[in-house]
Amino acid sequence: MATAFRDWPWPLQALFYVGLAIVLVLAGFYIPGSPLNTIRTQLESAQAELKPLDTEVQGLRVYKQRRAELQSEMDALEKQLATLQTIVPEEKEADQFILMVQRSAVTAGVSIRSLTASPIAQKPYYFEMPFAVEADGPYYAVLDFFSRMGRLSRIINVGDLKLTAIGAATGTKFRMAAGTSVSGSFTVTTFFTNPAQQQPPPAAAGKPAKR
Repeated sequence: MATAFRDWPWPLQALFYVGLAIVLVLAGFYIPGSPLNTIRTQLESAQAELKPLDTEVQGLRVYKQRRAELQSEMDALEKQLATLQTIVPEEKEADQFILMVQRSAVTAGVSIRSLTASPIAQKPYYFEMPFAVEADGPYYAVLDFFSRMGRLSRIINVGDLKLTAIGAATGTKFRMAAGTSVSGSFTVTTFFTNPAQQQPPPAAAGKPAKR
């Protein structure tokens, strides 16, 4: 004799409902056209599209890290460039250079009697800007003057150095300061890189036309 469902023990009823729910869920997943099946299909499609995107993102992360490294390298190179532009500027900046030399001389106790610009010499990657200098002062002050010029921000070369003791000097036309022991001449050369600062040579005059 069959027993009515309501008369079943409650554990069996609960198990029956659980089994029925599982069947309905599975049916919803696999029956074509059901909402659950549609959602499952969309989910699988989205996961399939996500995989190549994940791969692409992993590759882009490498470029992101590389970009940070490149930015750091660029910052370091910009600092180096700024330092080099201070040592060898693009512009001649002749007035500033003359003031730097003059300040070094005054601080050291040396008198600059003349400072004359010489022709600029063009080199493959830079230009030389020399100045002919005449100066006098105490011997150790002159040495200090050269030392101070060596510590200036711009590169400076000193050449054609000729020092003469004051007692042996002839034809001195300046009044010497107390303690002056040497007088001399030398060439101070600094450098710049911008070719636009060079004036083009004058055009050669053409021959007069024959009448």
